Amino acid sequence: MKQKLVTFSKILSGELVFDNLYKSIYATDASVYRKIPLAVAFPKNINDLKLLIQFATENNISLIPRTAGTSLAGQCVGDGIVVDVSKYFKNIVAFNERKQTVTVQPGVIRDELNLFLKPFGLFFSPNTSTSNRCMIGGMVGNNSSGTTSIKYGVTRDKVIELKTILSDGSEAIFKEVSTKEFHQKKIGNNLENTIYKSICNELSSEEIQQEIIAKFPKKEIHRRNTGYAVDTLINTPVFSSSKTPFNMAKLLTGSEGTLAFTTEITLQLDKLPPSKSVLVAVHFKSIQESMEAVVVAMKHNLYMCELMDKTILDCTKNNREQTKNRFFIEGDPAAILMLEVKSNSINEVEQFANALISDLKKHNFGYAFPKLMNNDIQKAIQLRKAGLGLLGNIIGDKKAVACIEDTAVELSDLPNYIAEFTKMMEKYRQNAVYYAHAGAGEIHLRPILNLKKNTDVQLFRTITTDVANLVKKYNGSFSGEHGDGIVRAEFIPLMIGTKNYELLKRIKTTFDPNNIFNKGKIVDAFPMDKSLRYKVDRIEPEIKTIQDFSDSEGILRVAEKCNGSGDCRKPVSAGGTMCPSYRATNNEKDTTRARANALREFLTNSEKINKFDYEELKDVFDLCLSCKACASECPSNVDIAALKAEFLHHYYKTNKPTLRTKLFAKNVKYNKLGSRIPFLTNVALNNRITKKIVGIAAQRSIPKLYKTTLKKWYNRNVKQLHKNSFKQGEVYLFCDEFTNYYDVTIGIDAIELLTKLGYKVIIINHEESGRSAISKGFLNKAKEVIDKNIETFKDLISEEKPLIGIEPSAILGFRDEYIRLAEDKTAAKNISKNAFTFEEFIKMEFEKGKINASNFNNNTKEIKIHVHCHQKSLSTTEATFTMLNIPKNYKPTILNTGCCGMAGSFGYEKEHYNISMQVGEDTLFPKVRNLPETIEISAAGTSCRHQIKDGTNKLSKHPITLLKEALL
Repeated sequence: MKQKLVTFSKILSGELVFDNLYKSIYATDASVYRKIPLAVAFPKNINDLKLLIQFATENNISLIPRTAGTSLAGQCVGDGIVVDVSKYFKNIVAFNERKQTVTVQPGVIRDELNLFLKPFGLFFSPNTSTSNRCMIGGMVGNNSSGTTSIKYGVTRDKVIELKTILSDGSEAIFKEVSTKEFHQKKIGNNLENTIYKSICNELSSEEIQQEIIAKFPKKEIHRRNTGYAVDTLINTPVFSSSKTPFNMAKLLTGSEGTLAFTTEITLQLDKLPPSKSVLVAVHFKSIQESMEAVVVAMKHNLYMCELMDKTILDCTKNNREQTKNRFFIEGDPAAILMLEVKSNSINEVEQFANALISDLKKHNFGYAFPKLMNNDIQKAIQLRKAGLGLLGNIIGDKKAVACIEDTAVELSDLPNYIAEFTKMMEKYRQNAVYYAHAGAGEIHLRPILNLKKNTDVQLFRTITTDVANLVKKYNGSFSGEHGDGIVRAEFIPLMIGTKNYELLKRIKTTFDPNNIFNKGKIVDAFPMDKSLRYKVDRIEPEIKTIQDFSDSEGILRVAEKCNGSGDCRKPVSAGGTMCPSYRATNNEKDTTRARANALREFLTNSEKINKFDYEELKDVFDLCLSCKACASECPSNVDIAALKAEFLHHYYKTNKPTLRTKLFAKNVKYNKLGSRIPFLTNVALNNRITKKIVGIAAQRSIPKLYKTTLKKWYNRNVKQLHKNSFKQGEVYLFCDEFTNYYDVTIGIDAIELLTKLGYKVIIINHEESGRSAISKGFLNKAKEVIDKNIETFKDLISEEKPLIGIEPSAILGFRDEYIRLAEDKTAAKNISKNAFTFEEFIKMEFEKGKINASNFNNNTKEIKIHVHCHQKSLSTTEATFTMLNIPKNYKPTILNTGCCGMAGSFGYEKEHYNISMQVGEDTLFPKVRNLPETIEISAAGTSCRHQIKDGTNKLSKHPITLLKEALL
């Protein structure tokens, strides 16, 4: 087969890859399943898709369609060829403002589509929790719903037309047809004619119609996605007295790519909702109370009715990003209902909110009713949206497992259904997770299981079976919005009856006689308790690490925390920083998810003595900028920067690092030598020949060593600096290696600024920060430096005498890598509590009243702030804003920028230069270029300032310098 794949790859316009790395990272999605594909295809056009269909038919293999790969039910995994259309099929094809329709390719991201539509007052209403990276093709495949379905309906309601390629390679467009047109389409011998003929023959039978009506979920449940939507087709003029036109696209919506390959999707749009909103976050003491409250709340014309339970809320406590969004939580609720009302009048929407609260109180539901408005609503929604990923934060092998999370019942049945479900969970001694779409009768329910253990795998099947029977008792839908996939397809005969299931099989055979489209999903399903992500009852590989990963029970479980939710695939338009390399390449290989999955795959299955010794791992980590965004923006806090450093540490045990790597890792040693003759060193390093020998991009300028070092300057001036009394106290300044050798003037500004503000600044003889060694994987060297620094500072640093840093990546290491690497962890943690960025320290002192505007002049300055990635992840953007807002007439604003792209040595390396500049172009460079010359640019990171200079030819200043310039 490999030779066939090699030959076939040469005739595609797009790419076909079948190396171990790509197969491993496409073996999983956001589900519990793992299937190693034969290959991964990135088709560039329709002809590529036709060739893939022909190849699959000739070789009896399956094609697994995939966009963002966030499927919870296993739709996106299989042992054939995974066809990833997210790379090339991502265009908006046509837009009709008058008809309020849009035609898109399947790789268009939902939120990006809505950004395009917003100026026209329109939007595509289905809204999943993954809306900033999920794609329309996947939403059609799953018949996605999301938070808006109670008001606007589901994806099937919005699909007007699907342009498809059928299993014989022919093209077909499925859209609304009259009864006459329907019967005309039966005439002929092509596959499209055969499909219409078969559907007519099957669904014209009174017996079949009655069986569908009797056994399919209640029609009152709008989230109905069990099997194929034949119940929708019989409710048309072709088969009944209904006036709803027949549209085969309704059948394909929710079919999970098992019937045809969709290339274009035409959608009906809605007008944007009313502009004024109030979100009432009702707190409850029990799940059951919240369920009973839903029935009352839904009488109030809600636009959102979403549930978060205590398990989800507790997960947010340990997430750096989501902690900020917990501001409205009062006490320790067992559940919170997020109830949103809307109007175009602020007075009217407040009346709606008050009436809602009054009604709930009248029924004795809830104990707290905070009302959120404006941006606070988005913060609360982000907290709820993070729910899926946050479940990965549960430490250890027990996880909240997706298997019964998609059940939907009629709203009036919800309280009784949940009460019975809770009793069932008590029987199994399960503390299940409850969250999401309460107003739609769909609560995402998850048992907490360890699928590495056979006993829990058995329980996985038992619980799923029992819940399927419970859903059937209420004539509900076992698949509400996440689809059948692998996890629920086995239960379709139970849910809709054997006769209806046989009907679905016949329909599948008509569309796809050779079973090439997403085999094992919906019909003839793969077993739901096989092909799991982890081997059952396996012996865990023993993996010793130099960093301490005990907070996650080891490095393997750090990687396993990634559940595939795909937050790392969000585009630039979604904001944030993660993941800069993916944003530059749009390649799954360069996502946080791919890196975590690859590491898990190779560490778990390696038989090598050095389990890290794989070129594939080197490849997948290569474009990681160690920006640390994943440590905060990933809901599961999968810190790829830490994993990359650990990987390199072990990889270099077998593979020697290059000269360039050694030079960067040990730059302090060489800077110390070069600083003796800085002029000659600077000339030599900026020579093109030197750059070529070392492997530095010719276009890149090398930072110049200053004529002296900061430590030397300080030692020469310390007596003069310390001659006065210091009423504000003493501080230790961490003289990092970047400031010491390159940014000496900034260091001088920091010392003089603090001194004039009344602080005694002390610099002692300490080691470098270790940042360069860490980033290059020289962790033995880093540990040596760290241990010396901990020993140096442990008896000096306190709340009264803090440690302040100028370069964010250096000082913030005390909060991060120092704790993982230090021998004396107690001392390291104590120091970390009192180690601050310069901006954080000034903000704290300002809030204490020790520093105020009277210390500074009244000069006017408009300042735009680019914040260092490590500050965003490990500190806060607010500190810089507060610090630069102290002078009366300073007007700072924070630029909404991601990573600058330099990332220490990354941007200097010749093979990374283009990616580095592309990352800068994503958000930073365009915003900086457009700034008038009168506006100051602030950037705390030495790499950031250098990148801004190289990318825009503009100078930026450290916030320290800008504040010092305002001193009286």
